[in-house]
Amino acid sequence: MSEDIRVKKGLNIKLKGKAEETISVVPRSGIFAIQPKDFHGIIPKMAVKVGTEVSVGDVLFYSKSNDQIKFTSPVSGIVSEIKRGAKRRILAVIIEAKSEDQFKDFGKEDPLGLSKEQVLSKILESGCWSFVNQRPYDVIANPADDAKAIFVSSFDTAPLAPNYAFALKGQEAAFQAGINALTKLTKGKVYLSVNEAASFFNKVENVELINVKGKHPAGNVGVQISKISPVNQGERVWTVNAQDVTILGNLFLTGEYKPNRVIALAGSEVNAPQYYSVTAGQNLGSLLEGKINKDNVRVISGNVLTGDKVTSIANFLGFYDNMVSVIPEGNIHRFMGWFPFLGSGSIHSASKTSFSYLFPNKEYTLNTNLQGEERAIVVTGEMEKVMPIDIFPMQLIKAVLAKDIEKMENLGIYEVAPEDFALIDYTSSSKIEAQTIIREGLDIMINEVG
Repeated sequence: MSEDIRVKKGLNIKLKGKAEETISVVPRSGIFAIQPKDFHGIIPKMAVKVGTEVSVGDVLFYSKSNDQIKFTSPVSGIVSEIKRGAKRRILAVIIEAKSEDQFKDFGKEDPLGLSKEQVLSKILESGCWSFVNQRPYDVIANPADDAKAIFVSSFDTAPLAPNYAFALKGQEAAFQAGINALTKLTKGKVYLSVNEAASFFNKVENVELINVKGKHPAGNVGVQISKISPVNQGERVWTVNAQDVTILGNLFLTGEYKPNRVIALAGSEVNAPQYYSVTAGQNLGSLLEGKINKDNVRVISGNVLTGDKVTSIANFLGFYDNMVSVIPEGNIHRFMGWFPFLGSGSIHSASKTSFSYLFPNKEYTLNTNLQGEERAIVVTGEMEKVMPIDIFPMQLIKAVLAKDIEKMENLGIYEVAPEDFALIDYTSSSKIEAQTIIREGLDIMINEVG
């Protein structure tokens, strides 16, 4: 049995540089890093020090507020540096990798034959709990909570996003084992969203299939949750990325923590965009070397709407990121750029101020220009056009800015995550940082409501 969702509001942004469905293995980088900034709300407490030798699966640090939540090493090697910032905040745990990995053995077991407590214990000990996210608040889930449902999206509708069915080819058994483990963690249902493309996801067992059609952000779990199992105050819904489900499955099939993923290196400034097999914490230098067309580019760990800017080639892949995007830097301005129809054949717009709406399948080369300065938020209805979740986005943003907790609750702060506002960042004429504002709002709710 399956349910159907049609997402009518939203916007597809077609960019040049989609990854060709070919997988190559990236040369093993000499250093890897786990960065606490990737785990929002986590204050790390170190379990190792500089010079400690670690194997794959050994604990590097754990959450100061909950020592059950552990973060483990993705490779074998020696902890070469614990990089700190202001007030001795830990920025990264850097590991000098050995040529070959040694794995900590967590034991092979069939999750269907285990109790919830046994499955939970194995996931926590291995460090795989970091893959389990919760709504509300968009943070790592509390293992002591009861989830009313778990959602997995098998597709991504963001610009240049990877095809998970292709990326996980050959990992069907691991994905099923991961789903089996998730079924043990909730008394509710495990929902798997699929789109129109036929793939092995449609044959996965022990899930409730959701057929989803529509524009971006149809692939966001937040949209799917809002249509199937909306989050109310006091409730918890957990989410896991499709590739991370496979990592969970391999933990039970092999007894080893294998944080490997297939990522898409994509964008108009990439030579021969394609897929690459990498390990979590990969140094981006070994991935990007010789693969970028120009110097004046923006490298983004993640997609162009929600990813993080990579400030140097020596940076590391974000822990949850399934792609790296490379687009032109936005420091070259178009002549008479304020004139809407000038050069509109090469300009993408969500409105009809350019002719892009006449060519829905055209691919564009977009840069990072804001096309204007920050302006007042006015009632135009443009935010509602790209927000398929049944909320008032402009009013919620204003409530967050006013720090009005009661209004934030009434306007649906529990239902959203920053990624659900990414299109508002792209389309809003006010040029506000909606994702940043919503993240601040969620942090306020964590501190005030819990």
